[in-house]
Amino acid sequence: MDLSSLLVPVLLSVTAAVGLGRRVNVYDTLVDGAREGLSVSVKILPSLVGLLTAVYMFRASGAMEFLGDLLSPALELVGIPPETAALLFIRPVSGGGALAVGSDLIAQYGPDSYIGRVTAVMLGSTETTFYTIAVYFGSAGIRRTRYAVPAALAADLTGFVAAAFAVRLFFPL
Repeated sequence: MDLSSLLVPVLLSVTAAVGLGRRVNVYDTLVDGAREGLSVSVKILPSLVGLLTAVYMFRASGAMEFLGDLLSPALELVGIPPETAALLFIRPVSGGGALAVGSDLIAQYGPDSYIGRVTAVMLGSTETTFYTIAVYFGSAGIRRTRYAVPAALAADLTGFVAAAFAVRLFFPL
């Protein structure tokens, strides 16, 4: 048995011991936390359903491929392979969708290809912006995101460009 398999049981035991040492009713606190987690889940569920529906409609309509073809020259200009355009559109919205697109790209072009490496680095260096905003802002009851969405999308764009640059830098063609 290695140390990593003991990490979670030890962490839970220490947490329970500290709670008991402070005379906290650990079980009631656990139940209250679970109840609060369920209520947060119920509050954010409509946002997530709408978000996932929009992603699947976007992919099924062919709009994603059309926009990818349209933006291909601009992507090449900044050093992003045009083949990764679908990933650029899906990643800010859906982590699962982005993983599916990334898996398809890696299967098609190979994991050691330029496109495969850029895809892998893009998946690791960007965030599912709209999903994250829907979850965190929804759980906090925030309706108006103000500058959070443009700032997060700018960070995603920076991550995409930096991923392509880093792959060119560390894995020259």
